[in-house]
Amino acid sequence: MADDLAPQNEGDTLLPWIGQTVGKEALFDFLRVFSANFQTTKWENTDAFASGDPVAVFGRMNGITTHSGKEIGEFTFALRAKVRDGQVVLWNWFEDSLATSQAYHD
Repeated sequence: MADDLAPQNEGDTLLPWIGQTVGKEALFDFLRVFSANFQTTKWENTDAFASGDPVAVFGRMNGITTHSGKEIGEFTFALRAKVRDGQVVLWNWFEDSLATSQAYHD
């Protein structure tokens, strides 16, 4: 990962892992916060595309928020990433933040 990696996670900003930050440590922080708040029960990549530097991954997932203990329900996700000189420089995550937020705040 590049030092200037710009992770961005779209969705409800009331969820602790949503927002944009800068730096590869920010991605590690996202993964730490996400895994502390979300127990993944399903992860299925359905499609992945690469065209030079841009990469897109799509899939389905489900999980339980540890904040409320509620299951979210199966939803789709998308990841847009970009690689430069063999390092990830962009990480843009999309999820169903409405369903996730509702389960989290229940």
